[in-house]
Amino acid sequence: MEWTRRALVKGGALTLLSLSLGGTPPFLGRVARAAANTRRRVLVTLFQRGAMDGLMAVTPVDDPALAAARPGLFMNVTDAASGLTDLDGRFALHPGFAALVPLYREGRLAVVHGVGSTYKTRSHFDAQDYMENGTPGVKGTSSGWLNRAAGLLRHTGTAVRSVALADKLPRSLYGERPAIALDDLSSFGVQVPENLRNSDKLRSGFASMYGASAKRLVRRVGRESFEAIEVLRGVDWNEYRPAHGAAYPDSDLGRRMRQVAMLIKSGVGLEVAFTETGGWDTHVRQGTASGAFAARAADLSGAITAFWTDLGSFQDDVVLLTMTEFGRTVHENGSLGTDHGRASCLFVLGNRVDGGKVHGTVPDRLVVDALEDGRDLPVTTDFRSVFAEVAGRHLNIPRSEDGVVFPEWEGGRFRLMGG
Repeated sequence: MEWTRRALVKGGALTLLSLSLGGTPPFLGRVARAAANTRRRVLVTLFQRGAMDGLMAVTPVDDPALAAARPGLFMNVTDAASGLTDLDGRFALHPGFAALVPLYREGRLAVVHGVGSTYKTRSHFDAQDYMENGTPGVKGTSSGWLNRAAGLLRHTGTAVRSVALADKLPRSLYGERPAIALDDLSSFGVQVPENLRNSDKLRSGFASMYGASAKRLVRRVGRESFEAIEVLRGVDWNEYRPAHGAAYPDSDLGRRMRQVAMLIKSGVGLEVAFTETGGWDTHVRQGTASGAFAARAADLSGAITAFWTDLGSFQDDVVLLTMTEFGRTVHENGSLGTDHGRASCLFVLGNRVDGGKVHGTVPDRLVVDALEDGRDLPVTTDFRSVFAEVAGRHLNIPRSEDGVVFPEWEGGRFRLMGG
């Protein structure tokens, strides 16, 4: 497919670009052709909903206490049948994540272990909200950390600066800055944040956003949502073919990651992307080299690897960050699964990441006395320190603005990114 670009600056701010096989796309009508170069850095965030077991994803390889705590789930790196990949002599990667091994070896992929929230909760809903709002323990925060981060970017953005490939707008993108949710780029079903759906603000769909009684914020959300739809309609998404032999999994996550790559390569001005995958709540029959956990891991790693391959020359512009609301208990339960815990691990992928390492702090021996509440992997790294580092360094957000992205947080950034 030949990639060509057409640009229109609307109202001094909105840039429309399209992909076509030649000629002027009908959508652009009488628009004057103009050269455009809108390649910008993009932060891609991927939420693993359900709480991933970080100790199974990236497991200590020589801990008899963990082996005793998980007689039915522990995987031994010395057992070839386990399929584990030794990362650094201390930690090993679950075979479900095997597709990520080359990226780790190349120094593009980093692991941060012992990550979690400073506020203790075992509720999926609360923990996810706190992580997406960036305000652990504070309910009712009206905006999300990604929306606040997007508001600090020091240049004009397009109507599709912030996009969620999801069935609804995530809380991390709630806020005053424009953001849209699309489950499929061919449908353009734009979602409006729940906090803007009250009857006094939104009574009869988008049309009411232009009424005299509508709030300024709601009017703007409606206008920019329509502008985003127009931008996306200018691209023939059905003509897209992944590059470099990238093969995405035949799954919701695979489809969504493919579409993130499409948005990045189309030049429509994407800078913050969000997507998600579920199924990480492994209370029952978690499995080891095969089973529920392994299936989710293979889907995730396959989607990430295909995405990275597909990006090609755009890799320098992109950093991908995974997250999960909390981890699992150190001890397995009676159903050969694990229950809600505290710390987990996350992955960061990019050409400027300090990769090929497992960062963070995990006790040398997961004996009861070393655990949080005698049952959980302790949180030794505040998730905000990692998010602030990745978003700040990649999107050029000054350290002095970290308190805007994460209100009332006084911690420092977790050193993870290069120049």
